[in-house]
Amino acid sequence: MLLRSRFLKVVHVRKQLSACSRFAIQTQTRCKSTDASEDEVKHFQELAPTWWDTDGSQRILHKMNLARLDFVQRTVRNQVKIQNPEIFVPGFNYKEFLPEYVCDNIQREMQESIETNLDKRPEVSVLDVGCGGGILSESLARLKWVKNVQGIDLTRDCIMVAKEHAKKDPMLEGKINYECKALEDVTGQFDIITCMEMLEHVDMPSEILRHCWSRLNPEKGILFLSTINRDLISWFTTIFMGENVLKIVPKGTHHLSKYINSKEILAWFNDNYSGQFRLLDLKGTMYLPYQGWVEHDCSDVGNYFMAIQRLN
Repeated sequence: MLLRSRFLKVVHVRKQLSACSRFAIQTQTRCKSTDASEDEVKHFQELAPTWWDTDGSQRILHKMNLARLDFVQRTVRNQVKIQNPEIFVPGFNYKEFLPEYVCDNIQREMQESIETNLDKRPEVSVLDVGCGGGILSESLARLKWVKNVQGIDLTRDCIMVAKEHAKKDPMLEGKINYECKALEDVTGQFDIITCMEMLEHVDMPSEILRHCWSRLNPEKGILFLSTINRDLISWFTTIFMGENVLKIVPKGTHHLSKYINSKEILAWFNDNYSGQFRLLDLKGTMYLPYQGWVEHDCSDVGNYFMAIQRLN
């Protein structure tokens, strides 16, 4: 609970904003409560040129993007009800009792029904906060049930890289828009907001969550989060091994003091929006060298994915 007070409360916000120093990084001004530090912005500015190199500085992020996208799609599909009365929906753990070929048929029919119902629903709008070079933004924009994606980031070089890369895929034309701006300057509301691998890089994560929540569609909009628990295992895997030993993550990317426990995020929502949200899913995730990123049920250790739905 070392940083619980930093995360759960916004202390002296006005004082911090008034004393906020202005610095120039390619004409960028830092004086927003949702800003990252100068060092963070500079760090990612240096990584921008190799953002889309799958064997470069962001190769682990490219691998993680597959797991992130699976988590988002599974969560969205789980909110779709099967309305076809001819589809058999078991009310028990059928995989333990039925033959494998029967289980496969049941699963296939349910998935097809869900996809059909999903196609009939209105397309959704997405805000990708801290989009970087656009790895997740592009993946989301290619989903047929997504109307458009707005990606925002504080690093201009990353936004430039994202814009140039998106031009390579005609399918993304008109479906994706990138801007270098702070979250609090975003207007409108979104059906889905993603904040992936971002909270651990800002000084005031509670402000990020507060602004995300205000931009989320009150009609059951979903906020997706992905960050890292603050524990010894996280330090060992992400900093000691990832940055210093294996060197699969750029050095200086992570700071243990900025990691946020999943329980702290849930406590913050209970303190600020009690009765106004529902936890849809919470999964731990870890990187295995020969397997990629895999999910597990120990969400209090290491990296984790979280999906929170807004209720009326």
